[in-house]
Amino acid sequence: MSDTSAPRRLRVLHICDHLGWPGSRMHGVKRLFAWMLPRFDASRYHVSLISLRKKDLSEDTLEQLGIDVRYLSRGKFDPATLTDLLKLIDREQADVLHMHGYGATTFGRAAAAIRRLPTVLHEHANHTDTPLFQKVADTALAPFTDIAIAVSKSTAEFTTRARLVPAERTHVVYLGAPLDEFAKPRSCEEIARARVELGVPGDAPVIGTVTRLMPSKGNQYFVEAIGHLAATHPTARFVIVGEGEMRAEHEAQARSLGIGDRVLFAGFQRDVAAVYSTFDVAVFPSLWEGTPLTAFEALAMGKAIVATDADGLSDILTSGDDALIVPKRDGAALAAGIDRVLTTPTLRAHLETHARATGARYGIDVFVRRMERLYDLLHATSRATHRNGILTADLRFLNEPL
Repeated sequence: MSDTSAPRRLRVLHICDHLGWPGSRMHGVKRLFAWMLPRFDASRYHVSLISLRKKDLSEDTLEQLGIDVRYLSRGKFDPATLTDLLKLIDREQADVLHMHGYGATTFGRAAAAIRRLPTVLHEHANHTDTPLFQKVADTALAPFTDIAIAVSKSTAEFTTRARLVPAERTHVVYLGAPLDEFAKPRSCEEIARARVELGVPGDAPVIGTVTRLMPSKGNQYFVEAIGHLAATHPTARFVIVGEGEMRAEHEAQARSLGIGDRVLFAGFQRDVAAVYSTFDVAVFPSLWEGTPLTAFEALAMGKAIVATDADGLSDILTSGDDALIVPKRDGAALAAGIDRVLTTPTLRAHLETHARATGARYGIDVFVRRMERLYDLLHATSRATHRNGILTADLRFLNEPL
């Protein structure tokens, strides 16, 4: 006889607007899904993903990782999105909706209102403000928001001020990196092989960043900093890993500074941990952020970090402890920080040791366990309390060590 006593698995639908932009194979939220979704306890949770847009045709898809993705192939404002979502919610017998992006949180909360499902609004960046039509939608849908999760303090402020989620329903919950991948020790042979594959000399100091080549990342200031450093560190190699619309502009900037042969634009790299293993200094020249997953990776790898004081980075990095923090939009200050690390071995060792300790606190597995507890709580209390159960619940588990 089959065992009918086993409890039904909680069914969670993650809903996102899209899975990337043209020329971007594995951007931040997509990478988060790749790390997060397979780590839920499959004996207790059935977790799947819905994208509102067209099928992801990039070279690296979530389906290749065995992740269940449904594509609605709807336009940005297509009202049929709501009908499609309701059909999928019914077919999947969804218990909780976890939503990422303006479209997802708009259509998703509307569907949740109709089906009386608990909702998690997940905000990934401080976008400063929202257009009027989004404010109208957020005002109407605020009563159907159980909880909002923000990836940084400034993102939480944006969520309450611009997205109009009540402060008592908004919580900062930091993400993290897969520690089994990024914190594991690497042999000298593995690092040497990674250097060869990346194309940097085996004995050259390597200063690099893993990034998306877009305005918010501030990579033009890293290129400017390289211009300051090239003469004083003649053997150093500078590496920019990533894709994006500003690559040609950054390459032209490097050529104009006479450092085109010193900067390696490495493009997309599938094995990011191997890339980080080659770095002597990891650089984050961002102008604004949520909290970049790449920073969690560098911390877990125990890298000496030089970063700007961009919001999001300042949330997780402590200057002089696990990183050197310099003012944003200042290539000379970035260069000075990198120079200090390269010329002061004791400082570099201090930053590496403390970065690894900080990184150990931000594992993606910890984040997933927190989400599991949150889903259980929402499923148990949301409908019975008209979404107010979250207001009286003990939510310390969202931030305290598990």
